[in-house]
Amino acid sequence: MRAEEVTELLRTRPFVPLRIHLTDGQTYDIRHPDSVLVLRQRMDIGMQPDPATGVLERVDHCSLLHVVRIEELPPAKPAGTGTC
Repeated sequence: MRAEEVTELLRTRPFVPLRIHLTDGQTYDIRHPDSVLVLRQRMDIGMQPDPATGVLERVDHCSLLHVVRIEELPPAKPAGTGTC
């Protein structure tokens, strides 16, 4: 996948959560566009953000050559919005 294609998906407003599929079967769920840094040949994906501060625990580096597909995820439901 090209860097421009990934960047376009991350810049969609309002942002739509994404799932990135890699050739080895690994997936990454992207809930916020700021957790991904797109470079010419790879993506750096921030992992395990602290819920209180948003500070990332680590970063995974993924080659764009290994991205099989990116799919849109349904928006997360706010807590306490179950059906009765």
